[in-house]
Amino acid sequence: MQKVAIITGASSGMGKSTAFELQQKGYKVYGMARRTEKMNDLKENGMGVVSLDLTKDETIVDAVNTVLEKEGRIDVLVNNAGYGSYGSVEEVPIEEAKRQFEVNIFGLARITQLVLPTMRKQKSGRIVNISSMGGKMYTPFGAWYHATKYALEGWSDCLRIEVKQFGIDVAIVEPGGIQTEWGDIAMENLHKVSGNGPYADMVKKVIDSSDKNNDKLTPVDVLGKEIAKAASEKKPKTRYLKGYLAKPLVGMRKWLGDSMFDKILLSQLK
Repeated sequence: MQKVAIITGASSGMGKSTAFELQQKGYKVYGMARRTEKMNDLKENGMGVVSLDLTKDETIVDAVNTVLEKEGRIDVLVNNAGYGSYGSVEEVPIEEAKRQFEVNIFGLARITQLVLPTMRKQKSGRIVNISSMGGKMYTPFGAWYHATKYALEGWSDCLRIEVKQFGIDVAIVEPGGIQTEWGDIAMENLHKVSGNGPYADMVKKVIDSSDKNNDKLTPVDVLGKEIAKAASEKKPKTRYLKGYLAKPLVGMRKWLGDSMFDKILLSQLK
């Protein structure tokens, strides 16, 4: 029996890479995203393509029902969709902060709620939540993004304990710096929101630092393989930490005090 996997945010980056990796492992894959035209390559390779907007409940319900009507089962949910809303706490509009949570937490939670009844009936399933090294440490101007990832870490831990009794596994993937459009979009948001206000000097340093590191970022396919591993291996780990600077930064945050970690971050912006 062919297992069925659905992947949110499959129009680009890690989501798209994961789709191809899971198909190679024998899964029937459904890619979900707002930009369905960006998933034509998935369709051409025999994968399903479904429209999904995590800020609109009706599209989440329709997306899950579409897969269940066609396949009758869902074995894997990869919660990959998300974005980084960057800007100073003082300047990011609260409406934008709410949208950050809507996409990165509440939309993710809603699609998870909708697949769980099927997984419970099957007495099997795998939920893979794409967090970030940003769920374990922090950076300037990423307050709302980090807040969603910190929330996702705790939310996933609670979910894992709740659903274990039904044969459902929950794994968290924590990417470091990856070669996707995520970083460019985050820095564009940062410049737009805070590039000309009281935080402009520090904003410029953050953007310059980000630009300098672009050539060091981990190729996206490395994460696609890691996510597919988390989705498919028989006994998954609870967490997978992978990508540029992920292990050293999370390690420093774990073992150093707040003041020392602050000093290290600020030293990179001189």
